[in-house]
Amino acid sequence: MERPAFRVSGFVAIAGLLVLVAIGLVVIFASVGGSEAAVAVTVTTVSTTLALLGVVIGSGFTIVNPNDAQVVQFFGRYVGTIRVAGFHWTWPLTAKRRVTLRVRNFETARLKVSDADGNPVEIAAVVVWRVVDSAKAAFAVDDHVEYVAVQSEAAVRHMATSYPYEAHDSGRSSLRDSSVVSEELTQELRERVELAGVEVLESRTTHLAYAPEIAQAMLARQQASAIVSARFKIVEGAVGMVSNALDRLRDEHVVELDEERKAQMVANLLVVLCGDRAAQPVVNTGSLYS
Repeated sequence: MERPAFRVSGFVAIAGLLVLVAIGLVVIFASVGGSEAAVAVTVTTVSTTLALLGVVIGSGFTIVNPNDAQVVQFFGRYVGTIRVAGFHWTWPLTAKRRVTLRVRNFETARLKVSDADGNPVEIAAVVVWRVVDSAKAAFAVDDHVEYVAVQSEAAVRHMATSYPYEAHDSGRSSLRDSSVVSEELTQELRERVELAGVEVLESRTTHLAYAPEIAQAMLARQQASAIVSARFKIVEGAVGMVSNALDRLRDEHVVELDEERKAQMVANLLVVLCGDRAAQPVVNTGSLYS
């Protein structure tokens, strides 16, 4: 789990290093009055000490950019994470690994899978994510960016096989129900990438279509379904109009029709109301029955 690492301001560490240099110079100047050999030994000792201290102290400096983190390791052991942006000094002789905490987008390739009905479809999705635990992102998986990419494609494939492209039964969800699909995809991705210290903020499908080999057949099927639905509505409305017409003719005593003429009138009205083309009027110059 992520924990904060020891840190102080880098400028404070630089000030301390300058103080050590000043003390070394004072020691060197103080030894000038002695023998030449003693001065040489003092200069060598102080210079070597300052050089070693400079290397050791300098290895602890690090810079953290906004929305970044530095994962600190001391000879392979995780000692903490620095999240505060700025110039810092931490434990010397440590290795620092940068992990970005910025929000990222990942868009899957167009994947060809079979939906719940066995129809081949093409689907792609975009995933919005960020690192929330730098220690898990650095050590739980080999490469957390690649891990998110692989798990995203696996989750999209699993989701595509769980739903049909379009629901033919009422109450059944389909891949075209973006709200339901996005919510389930986001939840599944959160469970998959939690191991890597990653949080999925949002996921949505960006491409959804039948595979090319069945696209024409499915388009014809959709057109047929639309025509049937439209015809059903037309017939339903026409029957209501015919019933209303017969009731008004009876109630207002406009004309008295027997059952045979009612049937003929119903047939004529349905032809007029349900036909694709405009009806051609026929003028009857005879009686009602001839």
